[in-house]
Amino acid sequence: MIYPVVLRLIAFSSLALALASCGTTSGGSRGQTQYLEAFAPQSVPHSALYNQDMDSYWDGDGMAGPASVVIDLSDQKAYFYKGGSLAGVSALSTGDEKHPTTTGKFKIIQKDQWHKSNLYGDFVDANGQVVMANIDVTKDKAPPGTRFEGSKMHHFMRFVGGIGMHEGFLPGYPASHGCVRMPAHMAAIFFNNVSLNTPVTVRP
Repeated sequence: MIYPVVLRLIAFSSLALALASCGTTSGGSRGQTQYLEAFAPQSVPHSALYNQDMDSYWDGDGMAGPASVVIDLSDQKAYFYKGGSLAGVSALSTGDEKHPTTTGKFKIIQKDQWHKSNLYGDFVDANGQVVMANIDVTKDKAPPGTRFEGSKMHHFMRFVGGIGMHEGFLPGYPASHGCVRMPAHMAAIFFNNVSLNTPVTVRP
C-alpha cells in the first residue's frame, strides 16, 4: 500500500522536474524563457508548488450574451462574463509595484495569437541557443553574434497602451511589467471568447 504522503511526494517531485526543464537559465538552453522578470535568473525556484493553478475554470461554452472581463488586482483573478452571468475565472499575475497594471475601464483593441515581447526575452546565437536569458533590451547589451528573441506572450489581448492579457508564468503574486499573465489554457479560452471592443474593467 502506498500511503497518501508518499503519493503527494511523488507528484511534487514529478512536477518539479517538469518545471526545471522549461529552459529558464542561460548557457546551453534552447527555446523560450518563462518571462521571469520578477527574479534574477540564478534565483528562480523550481518548486512543485510553483506556477500551480487551483482556481481557474470555464463554464461558458453553452452560454450566450455579450462578453465582458473584470480583472481584480486584489485577488489576482480575471472574471469572464457572458450576458452578465459568470462564465469563467482565471488565476493571474499582474504588474508588480514598479510596473503596476493600469486600472480603469477599457476595451480590447488588439488580438494577436502569437505575440512576442519587443522588450523582454533572451539573446540567442545563430543556432537558437540562449546566451543571455531574461533580458531587458532597454538595459542589456547583446553579446557579439547574438540576436534578440522576444518572450512568448501568446494569445495576447491588448486593452490599453502596451498592456494586455496573455499566456505567461504565474509565481503566485503580482510579478509582471504591467501585463496580465494567465495560465496557457485560460489565455486561449479568453482569447477565443473576446472580440475587438469587448469591455475590460481593471479594478484595484
